[in-house]
Amino acid sequence: MNITSLLALSLVLICVSVNAQTDKSGYIFPGKGLKQHDFLYAGEWDTRKPQAQSLFIVRKGKVVWQYSIPLRTATGGVQEFDDATLLSNGNIVYACMSGAGIVTPEKNIIWQFICPTGTETHSCQPIGKDSVLMVLNGFPGKVLIFNTSTNKLLKEIIIPTTATSTHGQFRHVRITRNHTIMVGLMAEKKVVEFDMDGKEVWSVDAPSAWAAIRLHNGNTLISGDGKSYTREVNMKGETVWELTQKDVPFKLFNNQTANRLANGNTVICNWCAGNNKTEEWAGTVQVFEVTPDKKVVWALSSWDKPDLGPSTYIQLLDEPGNPDNGELQR
Repeated sequence: MNITSLLALSLVLICVSVNAQTDKSGYIFPGKGLKQHDFLYAGEWDTRKPQAQSLFIVRKGKVVWQYSIPLRTATGGVQEFDDATLLSNGNIVYACMSGAGIVTPEKNIIWQFICPTGTETHSCQPIGKDSVLMVLNGFPGKVLIFNTSTNKLLKEIIIPTTATSTHGQFRHVRITRNHTIMVGLMAEKKVVEFDMDGKEVWSVDAPSAWAAIRLHNGNTLISGDGKSYTREVNMKGETVWELTQKDVPFKLFNNQTANRLANGNTVICNWCAGNNKTEEWAGTVQVFEVTPDKKVVWALSSWDKPDLGPSTYIQLLDEPGNPDNGELQR
């Protein structure tokens, strides 16, 4: 190798060492950081910022839009962004524990549901541009489908559970292409599929199931929250793919949600806010992408300029499919 080549190689190594993100152990996070994908980002329970629980839109590595609410309502209720979908018209459907809503790019609320006292919601999924499905934790727990143009309640489905507290009932609930409802029952340690009349049609054992989505291949992708797993099961209940702590070189916290991409990769949100030592959050991985053989190709750690906070939910904006109609596997 001649001197010119050596100088060029040295320059490349210097640039890598300057720009690469690493964790405390020196592990170099793969991918392009904020520039890997355009995305909508939501995270719950950022106790460092009591006045700014935020939704972010990131494009070309920059935050281009942010919408924030206080951690507490005027009456002391908790507000935290648990669910969010950017529609094709630019509006965002969201759930924030104390309620759900639709916010425009101009940050105007054009539809809102406020949870009655003693209830909470962690899911709000669009069904076209004019309807949403949301879940209401309460006694009884129920799925609600609203026409958001008229604010008319179109459907109410009771979800039976043995949970003794509203908070311990369920998190993300999703309607499938076949118009069934996927529910992670946290007290029962199961994922259950219900029809639109509330009849159970399928189930699988799954401890700490924070979210469950029906994939295009007919399998179900389950996020194991505090058990730190992401698992794909077939209709027989057999595990066909699973990612756990042994598969990645960085710390897994709560795996709250996962997306299956069109290329077969899986994007996982790694929520760290269960750790009350907030000073330990910086440098941890918020979101990561793995191939089917579990190679990490992207690990996002953005805790300063911008500080995106803990990660609960992400929508990649460079994925094919209409987000209004549930075409994305998320």
